[in-house]
Amino acid sequence: MLWVKALHVASMVTWFAGLFYLPRLFVYHAECGDEAGHARFCVMERRLFAIMTLGAALTVLTGVWLVALYGADFWRNAGWLHAKLVFVALLVGYHWACHLYIRAFRERRNPHSSRWYRWFNEVPSVLLLVIVVLAVVKPV
Repeated sequence: MLWVKALHVASMVTWFAGLFYLPRLFVYHAECGDEAGHARFCVMERRLFAIMTLGAALTVLTGVWLVALYGADFWRNAGWLHAKLVFVALLVGYHWACHLYIRAFRERRNPHSSRWYRWFNEVPSVLLLVIVVLAVVKPV
């Protein structure tokens, strides 16, 4: 079980590394005015998204595996886990939004300013804090 948990944490770190950096690329991409820069950002965003999606998939897969290993009684009595999964679902939604912004940039229909993306970049930090507190402190 500890090996699965270690893989879960390592995958989560990979996912969050991408979630922290990709919106920062959006900030710079929104400020970019030349064709070469646009093409470069499109490649960087696409490649980073692929890596962070792998991290996300492994995080979810190992999370489900851990719940299965702990068993049904654990699942029923772990209110903190139910709360954590709500925030993980929000994180998956954020991940999907990043995908939509990558596509919008690629198609040259970016809907937001670089300032907006600076605020958007803060969302994973808040979600990480809440998820870690729920997993470590188990307040519910």
